[in-house]
Amino acid sequence: MKIVKTVAAVIVVAVIVVWLAIRFHRAYEPGPERLQGQIEAREYSISSKLPGRIARVLVRRGNQVTAGQTIFTLASPEIEARLEQAEAGKAAAGALSRQAENGARPQEVQAAREQWLKAKAAAELMEKTYVRIQSLYDDGVLPEQKRDEVYTKWQAALHTEQAARAVYEMAEEGARAEIKEAAKARENMAAAMVKEVEAYADETTVKTYHDGEVSQVLLRAGELAPQGFPVVTIVDMEDAWVVLQVREDLLERFHKGAEFEARIPALGEGTHRFRVTYLAVMGDFATWRPTDTSTGFDMRTFEIEARPLEPIEGLRVGMSVLVDL
Repeated sequence: MKIVKTVAAVIVVAVIVVWLAIRFHRAYEPGPERLQGQIEAREYSISSKLPGRIARVLVRRGNQVTAGQTIFTLASPEIEARLEQAEAGKAAAGALSRQAENGARPQEVQAAREQWLKAKAAAELMEKTYVRIQSLYDDGVLPEQKRDEVYTKWQAALHTEQAARAVYEMAEEGARAEIKEAAKARENMAAAMVKEVEAYADETTVKTYHDGEVSQVLLRAGELAPQGFPVVTIVDMEDAWVVLQVREDLLERFHKGAEFEARIPALGEGTHRFRVTYLAVMGDFATWRPTDTSTGFDMRTFEIEARPLEPIEGLRVGMSVLVDL
């Protein structure tokens, strides 16, 4: 009986020793490597090219939006006033262009012709008068001074006739080609100014160029929106990835194109497969890690990005991602 008790005691002690040995071994045995990262996604800021007061914001946080959907509108009386000015300038330039193209009115041409005929008749009369005065001068009846006065009046009448004829011909011919081209160019410039202001007016209705979910609404109706200031931000969860900080001694497992399994605790215990799409070209912060019992060195840390091979339902920015090595 005494021998049995002794054997039992030995067995119990042996079990305790083995158990303690296993516990000590597990306590000092290096645990499995685990990397932790987080989900990020493409974010877009919806802003206006123009400063103005927000008239309406048509979305709320959490709304799904599609490319081409109106996000907010601006109230800009200044743009409306500039558009009216530009349209008035276009109308005036068009009228001047048509005037240059059509030339003088028929009444103006007729008036210029009458002035020329009048000057022509006066020149012919002065020519006949001069002939008579010259004859009287040759007979010695009139002095030379009188003849010279009549001659001067005749020459002046000829020049007046030529000037009146030139005015008539210009009226009949219309504007020069250069003037027509200049008038047409001014009309085109005014039309371009109208298009420019209309383009600015279109910018008062701000749309999104991307699909996504509204994450922030930074300004409300009635508030002033500076030029380029983000009024609404959207996140495209279809373009999501995980960011991990990987120590350089583990990089061989995460080269560009490598695939790995990871868990997302927020979505349950299942795993998801990712592929590395980006590896930082330069290391970031360093972590000291001993390589043996006597020495160690600083290992650089590299950032990697990996995208899921398949869409993950319920994925959100900021969710933790765990990779067990």
